[in-house]
Amino acid sequence: MKKQAIYKALYFQVLVAVAIGIAVGHFWPEFGASLKPLGDAFVKLVKMMIAPVVFCTIVSGISSLSDSRQVGKTMLKSMGIFYVLTLIALLVGWGAVDLIGPGVGLHIDPAHLDPSVVTKYTKTEGSLGFVPFLLHIIPSAFFGAFAEGEVLPVLLLAILVGFGITRAGQAGEMAKNSIESFSSVLFSVFGFIMRLAPLGAFGAMAFTVGKYGVGSIGSLGMLIVTFYVACGFFVMVVLGTLARMHGFSLWKLLRYVREELLVVLGTSSSEPVLPRLLEKLQKLGCKKGVVGLVLPMGYSFNLDGTAIYLTLASLFIAQACDIHLSTWQIISMLGVMLLTSKGAAGVTGSGFVALVATLTVMPDLPVAGVAIIVGIDRFMSEARALTSTMSNVVVSVVVSIWEGACDREILMAELDRTDFDNEIIQEGNALETGRHTV
Repeated sequence: MKKQAIYKALYFQVLVAVAIGIAVGHFWPEFGASLKPLGDAFVKLVKMMIAPVVFCTIVSGISSLSDSRQVGKTMLKSMGIFYVLTLIALLVGWGAVDLIGPGVGLHIDPAHLDPSVVTKYTKTEGSLGFVPFLLHIIPSAFFGAFAEGEVLPVLLLAILVGFGITRAGQAGEMAKNSIESFSSVLFSVFGFIMRLAPLGAFGAMAFTVGKYGVGSIGSLGMLIVTFYVACGFFVMVVLGTLARMHGFSLWKLLRYVREELLVVLGTSSSEPVLPRLLEKLQKLGCKKGVVGLVLPMGYSFNLDGTAIYLTLASLFIAQACDIHLSTWQIISMLGVMLLTSKGAAGVTGSGFVALVATLTVMPDLPVAGVAIIVGIDRFMSEARALTSTMSNVVVSVVVSIWEGACDREILMAELDRTDFDNEIIQEGNALETGRHTV
């Protein structure tokens, strides 16, 4: 296969765009801050495609399963591993803040904190209860789920339609073929949109650095360092161990999806890469019916980056305000976080909203304490999104292996390849000439 120029690879273009965005935001902060619409426009374009892509992928995947009971087993196993990893992530955040102590010595008086910072987040906090969250999964109308663009209501509809197709005989077969054809069109459109990823990453990074500036980190830099260390430990040790236990290399898997990870880094959002990850996981030999369920569920129930952030930020506030929490108080707080980390799914700024929701029900910690970290929250959002994305990719492969829905030979062969970027480039070129098929 002919070697392609590196500048044509999406990961290289995004990496360069991120570097240029940082430079523009640093040297021309006002101009950099004005570039926010570029990142917002790219994320909105992708969000526009997520609901139909997820719907088509799950419907075609379920309708192709020989045993419909496999759906229930897959969902139960997924939820099990989601909660285990979330608990481990919470413990990692606790261990990191306890070991490094980023808030020790700040001696902040809670009475001097500005409670108005919390106002706009407490407005949405009421919707974060577990029961309201479950009820929210049910859309008010069939097409309303697509209009709102939230993953879980679309997931519910897709499961119902998928089961309906398996029981509709020939009419169901016609519907399945139509949905698969429409899915091919959607992935082709998404291929065009992803060409704008460097522009979106540039705008988002220029805005972040231009508006907040590296100087805004200040005395809270140790909190950011602690958070990144905790996320790195979770990825390399926890996810690395999980990957080794199931016979594949975490490093090779992350290399395989490096383009998507760079897009997440540049936009501080995991949503833009969901359709592309679904496609890549299938190329790794994982069956569409399994990854089509696990990955979208993970986007709502497996927010490990957010889980680390919750314990770390909460205990940082306690340290900074000289509030001593007993072990039992921390354990009860972890129990609350197991719920708030899930209930915040799909809410803009979910990590910060979940933090406010946690502190609201914890009388020992001041809710106004979030005012300490609101200025640097943006610098931690990239790590939250990256950690959660990596975890969901690993879990999707692991659950596929559990379900016997992963071809090991294809998985190993794809992960060992060094030229998969060339294939992606060639597919992108084929889009221009109308030769691309999904």
